[in-house]
Amino acid sequence: MKKNTFVLSKRLQALPPYLFLELDKAKRKARSEGRDIIDLGIGDPDEPTPDYIIRALYKAALEPVNHRYALDQGMLIFRQAISKWYKSRFNVTLESDTEILPLIGSKEGIAHFPLAFINPGDYSLVPDPSYPPYKGGTIFAEGKIHLMPLLEQNDFLIDLKAIPAGVLKKAKVIYINYPNNPTGAVCDINFYKELVKFARKNKIIVVCDLAYSEMSYDGFKPPSFFEVEGAKEVGIEFHSLSKTCNMTGWRIGWACGNKNLVAALAKVKSNIDSGIFSALQVAAVAALEGSAVQTKRMSQVYQERRDCLVDGLNSLGWKVKKPKATFYIWSKLPKKISSIDFSRELLAKADIVATPGVGFGKYGEGYIRFALTVPKERIKEAIKRLKKI
Repeated sequence: MKKNTFVLSKRLQALPPYLFLELDKAKRKARSEGRDIIDLGIGDPDEPTPDYIIRALYKAALEPVNHRYALDQGMLIFRQAISKWYKSRFNVTLESDTEILPLIGSKEGIAHFPLAFINPGDYSLVPDPSYPPYKGGTIFAEGKIHLMPLLEQNDFLIDLKAIPAGVLKKAKVIYINYPNNPTGAVCDINFYKELVKFARKNKIIVVCDLAYSEMSYDGFKPPSFFEVEGAKEVGIEFHSLSKTCNMTGWRIGWACGNKNLVAALAKVKSNIDSGIFSALQVAAVAALEGSAVQTKRMSQVYQERRDCLVDGLNSLGWKVKKPKATFYIWSKLPKKISSIDFSRELLAKADIVATPGVGFGKYGEGYIRFALTVPKERIKEAIKRLKKI
């Protein structure tokens, strides 16, 4: 009897391997062997979700009305809380009925967005290195990807002038992510002003990923794209409670900005999912209302860890700068070796998990990313192990 042969779609075949799955597999294997692994790989906060958020979820989950299908647009109280938070945090006004869309985590919204605007052959302008869904979402929409190198000599800022004119004519979307994953780079309002001019001139949609805005150090406060006049005419911004309130597993975030862009994403999502569990949205309201205290505390924790790791690496002869935001340390490799081989060496010789830079794109080669998601004592232990090898 002839065996069935299942052939993956061309879209799925075009996707690069999702590096974090490979890392998780290697990590689990090492742990199954009884090794004491220090995980500085995936950016998943080690601190628990605050109690006040959990209590809000529990109370809301007891209400039978919250167990029905959620509205695709999300609960009004959640959208109003987002609007209030944006006004307080960035002095940006958002209309809760038309300019805000709750998401099942910002990742899914970012990945689905190209389906609303990218046709086969259209270009997405994607920073490299970058968060993988920028590329993945474009591939699923059968678009083309033009890589915008993030280079150390440019402070890892995108060089808008370096994008070829031929690409700009076919480009529909540009992805921006500051504070940046994986480099930890930040931008200022002047960069966003230039970006608004660029987007207007070339009729390109700006997709701003602001997931790391609430973990910053040394007095720096990352801006929103929408703090610039005219930004709402050309852009959509994605935010998440994952890092802001230690809620990675809860899967809740939002998109906001230009009402036509928000509506288009909502149309895509109405054909894919049925909204967010209502009790979770109620808990998210509580999370936003208490976020100022939470983010201040966590920024202090991460700053101590940042200083501990960077100072430790530099004491070993590395040359690492302290980032002003995110909980990542992006460093050049201390010797000539591929980033994948170096990460394997760290795991094999020091039981340390770190993310090879090439996993975020070809311009990430030669770098390694450490996540500050373990206690300071474990970071000190990691430095001891590195010193031995």
